[in-house]
Amino acid sequence: MAENKTKPTKVSAAKYIDALEDTQQKKDCKVLVKMMRAATGERAVMWGESIVGFGTYHYKYESGREGDIMIVGFAPRKGQISLYLSCDIQKHADLLANLGKYQTGKGCLYIKQLSDIDLDVLGQLIQRGIDEIETDYPKK
Repeated sequence: MAENKTKPTKVSAAKYIDALEDTQQKKDCKVLVKMMRAATGERAVMWGESIVGFGTYHYKYESGREGDIMIVGFAPRKGQISLYLSCDIQKHADLLANLGKYQTGKGCLYIKQLSDIDLDVLGQLIQRGIDEIETDYPKK
């Protein structure tokens, strides 16, 4: 079975964010670090070359595939920020209705900048993702 390509690295998340060229995106990423660190109690760790993640959990699917991945995280991309919230985003229509401007992918939430969304609602989505992980993948 193939192993996960996205793994934690020793690269400094703070240095990665400080090196971002887009000034607004850099500011937004620093806010996200504070929010996600406060929610998880974990420090920022680089996962692969461009994902800033917080905490880890071990998953195992019915197919037998298993591995470790971040609980929540984000990745600054050209023109947007991808948010990884570890929850089925579509299940949270009640919050999404009040979030602001966003798009969704299979497991991601995409925003252009934090000023486009309600940060309190984002905080609630982050917490729901954490809660889902704690329920679905309890620590042993």
